Amino acid sequence: MEDDDRGSVALGCYPPVLDACCGSRMFWFNQSDERAIYVDKRRETHPIDKGTPGTKGRKPIVVDPDVQADFTDMPFPDNTFRLVVFDPPHIQREEAKGILTKKYGHLKGDWPQMLRKGFAECFRVLMPGGVLVFKWAESEVAVSEILKLTPEKPLFGHKSGKAATTHWVTFIKCG
Repeated sequence: MEDDDRGSVALGCYPPVLDACCGSRMFWFNQSDERAIYVDKRRETHPIDKGTPGTKGRKPIVVDPDVQADFTDMPFPDNTFRLVVFDPPHIQREEAKGILTKKYGHLKGDWPQMLRKGFAECFRVLMPGGVLVFKWAESEVAVSEILKLTPEKPLFGHKSGKAATTHWVTFIKCG
């Protein structure tokens, strides 16, 4: 486990929120919110060369987690976080070539087993009574199929996006 700028990781004193696969932290209002610890297995920067001719283009895609770890095997004690955000990759590809897969990562190999382990790991580090917020974009796989990968039952959810294909699903850990 790496020490972050706040020093909380090294001391074993964790903030209340875990983003289990933060990617480029796209949905965060404050991408450096000190109430959260950001985890991703990737640490990379991708320049974006598309833009208006004669300009510098868009900002690069930066994946820079506080802790570099896979969401299927996180280096935190059981029952550590009050809130866990789980926004895993949702596009099936053998490698990240496009902008979306560079931002969010990609699914390959036995990805259903990977997501099953990810759910289990997120619930392991979640405190009893804690909340897990799961985000899934139905570009290739229906959310109903993904929810079958965990025995936990969701409380409620919300569809968003132009085509209402992004799902936000909320769970609570009992006991």
